[in-house]
Amino acid sequence: MTTDPVIPEPGRQIQSLDELTAAQAEDVLAVLAAAAESDGTQAVSEQGRLQLRGGYREGVRHFLLTSGGELVGYAQLEDTDPVEAPAAELVVHPSHRGRGHGRALGNALLAASGKRLRVWAHGGRSAARHLAQVLGLTLFRELRQLRRPLEPLDIPEPVYPPGVTVRTFVPGQDDAAWLAVNAAAFAHHPEQGSLTQRDLDDRMNEPWFDPRGFFLAERGADAGGSDGTGGAGGAGGELVGFHWTKVHATERLGEVYVVGVRPDAQGGGLGKALTATGLRYLASEALPTAMLYVDADNTAAVTVYERLGFTTHEIDLMYRTET
Repeated sequence: MTTDPVIPEPGRQIQSLDELTAAQAEDVLAVLAAAAESDGTQAVSEQGRLQLRGGYREGVRHFLLTSGGELVGYAQLEDTDPVEAPAAELVVHPSHRGRGHGRALGNALLAASGKRLRVWAHGGRSAARHLAQVLGLTLFRELRQLRRPLEPLDIPEPVYPPGVTVRTFVPGQDDAAWLAVNAAAFAHHPEQGSLTQRDLDDRMNEPWFDPRGFFLAERGADAGGSDGTGGAGGAGGELVGFHWTKVHATERLGEVYVVGVRPDAQGGGLGKALTATGLRYLASEALPTAMLYVDADNTAAVTVYERLGFTTHEIDLMYRTET
């Protein structure tokens, strides 16, 4: 999220769309790339970037801000949570900041949401905090990015609960079971817990997707190796947890993308063991560093990750209108 003072911009126009053409999506991605290079962080999340393509998506609106016919700003509004206010992200091209575009996009989002709005500020930049104040938003959520070196990987061997084994994800075979466990594990977390088959397909179609780094924990399946891990395609076990890793090849950065444990399997060390398995995989890929995202108020998870050697690298902030 970027900010600027209110300066009249006669040629400014904001278009609100239910879906983008392929050309419009490419233009938005170009603005996002320029902002990321300038700011050192993405202004729009992975989910938001995936929603730029593929046509209409229920509850998602796109706002294109042009000046002199050139796309210089973008915002996305997602209204899919049945309880929480619509969530938004926005960006202004670095070469066009300081002209009131950020505030104009913010006001458009407030109007479209009926002044019931949540807005992400990735990286927690001071300009974003100022814009939040100008728009009458207050701090609501803090998301931390944690990192740790993978060389050396000084963590204990993963120890799985009795009867639990681990294998890798098989696209097309494990989709429905994974979606069900993900929904159960993240019922309290609408952004993650509401993922659909389309969302999963979007990710599996990304260049970074590799099922070798997508680990499934099963109860009642045939055991694999001495560490409880096996290959792809289990023997009819019941899925109780998972660790999906991600490799950012350009940055040579491994990510603990998402770790989930079904509620009835929590509390037995399964999450810690899955995390260790994923970290060992990332280290085996010769990646020097691992990262992950965790809510600051999730003290149990923060404690687990800190004990595994993670420290805070960056903070994302979410602001919202008063409720």
